[in-house]
Amino acid sequence: MSSTYTSSNGTKRNNEDSQRYYSGSVNNGAKKMKTESYTSHQVSKVVHLRSLPTDVTDTEVIQLGMTFGRVVNVLMLKGKNQAFLEMEDEETATNMVKASEMNPPTIRQRIIYIQFSNHKELKTDTSPNQMRAQAVLQALQQTEGGPNHVLRAVVENMIYPITIDVLHTIFSKFGVVLKIITFNKGNQFQALVQMGDSVQSQTAKLSLDGQNIYNGCCTLRIEFSRLDSLNVKFNNDKSRDFTRFDLPTGSENSTPPILGGANPFQHLDSQGLIPSPYSSAALAAVLQQSQLASLAAASNPGGRVPRGGLSNSLNQLNQHSIAGLNNSLPSLNPPNMQFNQINHNSVLHVSNLNEEMVTSPDTLFMFFGVYGDVMRVKILFQKKSSALVQMHDASQAQLVRKFLHGIRFFGRPLNIVISKHTQVQLPKEGLDAENLTQDYTNSPLHRFKKPGSKNFQNIFPPSEVLHLSNIPGEISEDFMRELFAKHGTVHGFKFFVDRKMALIKLTSVDEAIRCLVYLHNYKLSDTNHLRVSFSKGHL
Repeated sequence: MSSTYTSSNGTKRNNEDSQRYYSGSVNNGAKKMKTESYTSHQVSKVVHLRSLPTDVTDTEVIQLGMTFGRVVNVLMLKGKNQAFLEMEDEETATNMVKASEMNPPTIRQRIIYIQFSNHKELKTDTSPNQMRAQAVLQALQQTEGGPNHVLRAVVENMIYPITIDVLHTIFSKFGVVLKIITFNKGNQFQALVQMGDSVQSQTAKLSLDGQNIYNGCCTLRIEFSRLDSLNVKFNNDKSRDFTRFDLPTGSENSTPPILGGANPFQHLDSQGLIPSPYSSAALAAVLQQSQLASLAAASNPGGRVPRGGLSNSLNQLNQHSIAGLNNSLPSLNPPNMQFNQINHNSVLHVSNLNEEMVTSPDTLFMFFGVYGDVMRVKILFQKKSSALVQMHDASQAQLVRKFLHGIRFFGRPLNIVISKHTQVQLPKEGLDAENLTQDYTNSPLHRFKKPGSKNFQNIFPPSEVLHLSNIPGEISEDFMRELFAKHGTVHGFKFFVDRKMALIKLTSVDEAIRCLVYLHNYKLSDTNHLRVSFSKGHL
């Protein structure tokens, strides 16, 4: 077999690559794929990506590879939902494959499977599709910038909120967007946008300067920045480096208040002072009348929103359409990346569980129950490092993912994505001998079943400091320290004035999580069961 892969309009592929997989079995909500371990002689600097979204972009695939190191070449097989990436060396490729085994990456909430290719290098042809992919690759690698690579955009008459995703959608029509930083100066919203090269930034400037993002408002004023490149330290709602997904999110409170909550635009709709471009009728008007409506023309040549309402319109618009703002914009979902995504599924797919420690659904019920009411849990029989967790509603599922994706749980970082399943099915009677599936619909331990409960106001990220409550008066500090010392090392303890509540500090977040899982609802007396949650305070 030849060691060089030559593409033919991006449609051919080697059969051996489709037959060789990793150990175990995986389930992406569709097909089960049998896998077998790779050996040392199979290591290659070319990696094979499978189960890509149907409309995945070149940029998304390349950015995924760049998370692990320099990408030398790319071959897209969009018709097969696959791609090949040639990394800088075998070490980089090995790191990528091993990391994906422990914590599978995702693109738009879809798990991507990565393995070594039989090919030792990629040789692509000059077809339009491959040439475009090569151009994107070259632009993404030029992160050092240069003269006229950075644009400064000022938004005048900003009636509706403008986010990084909005800007990325618009500027991506004219090239590759590498980095974006947004800020307010003199009560005016501004953004710095770094494009792939000066030609792309020049084209974007000439095309967008003076244009309205929405009909009659949100006017763009664009000029070249004096900066050659942008230095992005955090990936959040104010800044984004699209070439690096390992950056921290920074402040938890980076999201402007108007964008908070499950639906970032519900505040505008509820006020009713002006028609919001995110409602059905107004969005149709925006797409028809906006000077940037051409962004949607590729998928809707008539320039009209077809009959059937907003849902049909959104399904027909491509990823570059402004309507993409009402859905989840295409994006990678690595750990610690928080995007304003709207998803109506309440089932989570959880992977990379510690099989030796997480042997019962009760463990996940206790942990995930901190951020919502868990209805059902199913640990997968053939892959016990994965589970399905059904929350009470979609907003609680998003809350769980926001706080727990990437968090270490019994020594392993959790990988949490929205599942394709709409509910967790209960097994037929007698077919679940290991009790891997549990229904908690009527559990008395739900924290959020009472409307207006104070628990809604006390949701904090996992921390090494735990908040304890419902402690009877006869319980001493020594007793509490000894109780928690069974599951971790106690570094501090402090009773509140009334002694019914207390704070306790463990060595690490992982230890604190273990204590919460094992000791929440612990019986302290005939009438008192301990309540444990994460604290925003410090000791």
